Amino acid sequence: MKNLSKEIIGRIQEISRPVKIMHVCGSHEHTIMQHGLRTLLPKEVQVVAGPGCPVCCVPAREIDECLQLAEKGVTITTFGDMLRVPGSDSSLQQAREDGADVRIVYGVNNAVEIAQKTDNDVVFMAAGFETTAPTTASELLAGPPENFSILSCHRLIPPALEFLIESGEVNLNALIEPGHVSTIIGTHPYVPFSEKYGIPQVIAGFNPLDILMAVYMILRQIKEGKAEVQNEYKRAVKDEGNIKAQQALEDVFEITSREWRGFPQIPESVYEVRKEFSDFDARKKYDIQVKEVKEAPTGCICGPILRGVARPEECTLFKKECNPLNPIGACMVSKEGTCHIAYRYSSL
Repeated sequence: MKNLSKEIIGRIQEISRPVKIMHVCGSHEHTIMQHGLRTLLPKEVQVVAGPGCPVCCVPAREIDECLQLAEKGVTITTFGDMLRVPGSDSSLQQAREDGADVRIVYGVNNAVEIAQKTDNDVVFMAAGFETTAPTTASELLAGPPENFSILSCHRLIPPALEFLIESGEVNLNALIEPGHVSTIIGTHPYVPFSEKYGIPQVIAGFNPLDILMAVYMILRQIKEGKAEVQNEYKRAVKDEGNIKAQQALEDVFEITSREWRGFPQIPESVYEVRKEFSDFDARKKYDIQVKEVKEAPTGCICGPILRGVARPEECTLFKKECNPLNPIGACMVSKEGTCHIAYRYSSL
């Protein structure tokens, strides 16, 4: 493996040229930082992190929606990482400490089991990209109990990428696409970015060789004057993706527009529950109304970090007031968050 990595790095150096590559995967960022891959690449080859952490991307509004439900006595179930993600003025962790019934689950099936064992209303805060959304859809298709519903916070990666490309804020030249998401959606949703914008793309796995190979494949495309979608992660990703999972998503969800943390409203970027399943849609069931929202704590630059225009080390709170034990911003909460990863592996 060591000899192979040296060979790939040598090939990268041979065809190196100025390029800014964005990835959108917390696991990719973890691999890059843990193994110091940025230090192995030529300085002119930049690899920046985009909105690849599903927990970090949940905006304050959706945390506030859950807090509103908790105040009404509804049992809130969600992943452990979501508890400390900041809302406008509080978090689910704070609500829990104040007596709200907020429970950590490992998946939507655990939330359904809780609903089956209690008379209280149970809401699952369904966060995640296309990777986890099919499990939520499957539970609704299976017919959960009447006292169960979901607050859909599921998001789609391709619309966010198009937003970033169109904005020009990052000035990205190429994309390393996420492996987990791509196992569900396949390769086809990325094709328009190459055809319309001339952007080389590579779907990559998660070990260091995968990332280095993806960088090399991108540079090779640029050298050859190509812009296409290549699949480095063929051992897991098929061109067509997971057809069964895609059908479940289509059956249960409709795609609509909503803001992400650090982003304005992104067109066609979130999964909302179809009216056929409205009995299990917490927003409709409880008529949730959140008006004024304060997005980021003072001094936090989580938004620019999620958009790939800043690094955690540029934040004045990083490793000081903001750390994993006391996360000020969402990017420090999850192990997939860029700030959390940088805290663990950055030399600063």
